[in-house]
Parts: sequence; C-alpha cells; structure tokens
Amino acid sequence: MTLRAIDLFCGIGGNSWGAQQAGVEIVAGFDKWDLAGRSIKTTSRTRGSTRKTCPSFRAPTSNAFSREIGTIDLILASPECTSHSVARGGKPKMKKACVFPGTSGAAEVFQLRWMVIENVVAMKSWMRYKDFLRVLHERSHYHCLPQSLTASDFGVPQRRYRLYILCDRDQKPEPVITTVEKQAPAAKVLSPDGQYTFTPLDKPGRAKKTIARAERGFAALGRETPFLMVYYGTDHAGGWQTLETPLRTVTTLDRFALVRPDGNSGHEMRMLQPPELQAAMGFPPEFKLAHGVRRDKIHLLGNAVCPPVMEAIVRSLTAGQPRERGEVQEPVYEGG
Repeated sequence: MTLRAIDLFCGIGGNSWGAQQAGVEIVAGFDKWDLAGRSIKTTSRTRGSTRKTCPSFRAPTSNAFSREIGTIDLILASPECTSHSVARGGKPKMKKACVFPGTSGAAEVFQLRWMVIENVVAMKSWMRYKDFLRVLHERSHYHCLPQSLTASDFGVPQRRYRLYILCDRDQKPEPVITTVEKQAPAAKVLSPDGQYTFTPLDKPGRAKKTIARAERGFAALGRETPFLMVYYGTDHAGGWQTLETPLRTVTTLDRFALVRPDGNSGHEMRMLQPPELQAAMGFPPEFKLAHGVRRDKIHLLGNAVCPPVMEAIVRSLTAGQPRERGEVQEPVYEGG
C-alpha cells in the first residue's frame, strides 16, 4: 500500500493533488469553507472523496477520529494566512492564528512521521512563529526545515513564493531541489484565441489608472506586442508584465488583464479567466471547478497551493522510505 495522508485546511486540494502525484493516498481532508468542500468533491481523484466542513479542527485531533481513520503517515496543512500576508494591506495582524490546533494538535494525536505546513513567507515575521517551531520540536519531536520556494522553479508558470515547513520525526529533512532549469512563461496559460471576449481598451468609463498601466507597457514593448496588465499589487513594475516571464502571484482577486492590438490600429483587453488561472497554479486540464461564480473560483484558486511544488516536496521528504505496509482500513470521507 502507499503512504497515507490527511489534508488540513485543504481548500480545493492543491496539496492533495501534488501528494497524490508523488504516490500518496489522501485519506481525508478538512476545510471550514463549504464552497471549498463542495468543489473538492468534484475535483478530487480519490475514490468517493469529499471534504469535511467544520468551524474548528477538533475532529481530526480527537483520539476517536484517529482510531476511525487508521494509520496516517503524513499531514499536509495550509493554515489561514491573511493575518501574515502582505495582501492584508493596513489591517492589524492577528495575535493568534489557527495553525496550532489544526497542525500540532493533529500531529500529537496521530504520532505520524511527516508533516508539511504551507504558508506565506511573511509567516516568519509572526510573533509566535519561533514558538510554533519550538512546540513542533519539543512537544511533537519533529526535526523541522523551513524552506521558501518559488513555484516557477517547479514548472509552474507563476512566480508564487511560499514558505514550506518540512517536518520529519526520524531525521532532519533534506532541502527540496528545484526541478526545472527554464521557467514556463505566462503565455503558456492563455486560452486559444476566440474563446473569450475582448473589449476596447480605450472606451468610455475606462479607469485612468488602467490606461496609464497600458501606456507604460506600450512604452516598454511597443504597441504591437501583447502583454499583461497587473492590478492589486505594488506598482514597482509599472503595473504590467510581459508574456515571456512567469505570471506574478495569483491572488484571490481579479488581477490580470491581457492587452493586445485589435487589428484596427487600436487595442483590446480582457481579464484572465478561471481556467487560465488554474493553469497558472499548476493544476492539470482535467481539474474542473464546477461550483461557485467566477469571483468564487478566482478566490478558491488564489487560496490554493501549486500541486507540482507539493509533489516535489513530498517526493523529497519521503525519498528512499519503504512504501509497503500491512492491512489498511478503507478511506474515510466525512461531511461536505
């Protein structure tokens, strides 16, 4: 049998998809957002898979649940990150975050060997970050290796920079090695011409800041080269990027617009659509978000983890370990 894992704060299952590509069986997952739970029912490749939706994470930290779900080798966890993320703007940081009950508590109950915790890199500035690592080491007996990784170094056409805390009870984890030499460009995620509708760039009511972003792109690339306008971020790059480099970070907001010549001496634009953002996150074409309106799907994708990165992490963390075990209980899938 393969190694078995549970996915905490699973969202639409980016961690699960990556781990499954590395040969791990996802036994169950947990997320408090009902839309995420409904979405993962239709996107998961595991048998009859659903995800438990619950306001707290007491269920997977109970001994009764441990007995029900059977032997677990690995926990994947992507706790809430809005109190750490630079995307929070000027909002005050939370003094207390949900990472403790959702990860260290489950680790103590299951007594499993491995755990991977994903979050924004700014989590390292969290006032309780060092205490969290200390608890994992002293109470749960983990060797921990925090490593910041960029998704574009693993074949994902996006520069998504995230912190991953690799935990192993038996030995110090080895650093994860990047898997590609040449990064995939943003152009790779674009759907074929004609699939989506463009509107004139210069039309009545278009925001002046949007026109200014486009003009900065024209000044750098000329007026015949398509490019992407970038919203909702620092404007140090002029509010645009080329199609020849990986996409900047996908967020929970509608952030990217494709600008191109319209064939009549003018220009047209459209926002990138969920299937394109899905490709930018490293999800395969067979992954389908069937629930929620467009805004919901963008939010779900912006909160997700890039599967190829998690695949590389799990392969590295469990490299050389025996994959055979005795009889295992049937998978448990709850709620939704």
